[in-house]
Amino acid sequence: MKKFHFAGFGLLMMFDTLSQVSFKYTATLALPLEFSLDWVWRVVSHIWLYGAILGYIGAFFTWMTLLKRVAVGPAFAASHLEVISVMLLSWWLFNEPITVAKVLGALLILGGIVCLAVAEQQLSAGSQPAAHE
Repeated sequence: MKKFHFAGFGLLMMFDTLSQVSFKYTATLALPLEFSLDWVWRVVSHIWLYGAILGYIGAFFTWMTLLKRVAVGPAFAASHLEVISVMLLSWWLFNEPITVAKVLGALLILGGIVCLAVAEQQLSAGSQPAAHE
């Protein structure tokens, strides 16, 4: 079951990250922002827009599958791991700075996921019947 969780959340993070990075590429390539048919054409003509759509569809189906088997609290927290992957890819691909605030935010996300996972594990262990009964 743990392999399913790791694989599922890894896949969810991959799809969410694909969406965010694809949107960034699309927005950058479609500049300048203007309200015109030319701008709409620039947006829809970039393959990155379709990467974003694919990412959202993949994330939706992965999320629905995960929710069938995982408690919603830890699942919701873990679904925000893409914030960290997007931060790292944005630094690498777009030369965006990684600030102290971003690092602290990433650590808080990781800490929250760990706390919720431990609490969920303790809760589910407490609801199991004792082995000696």
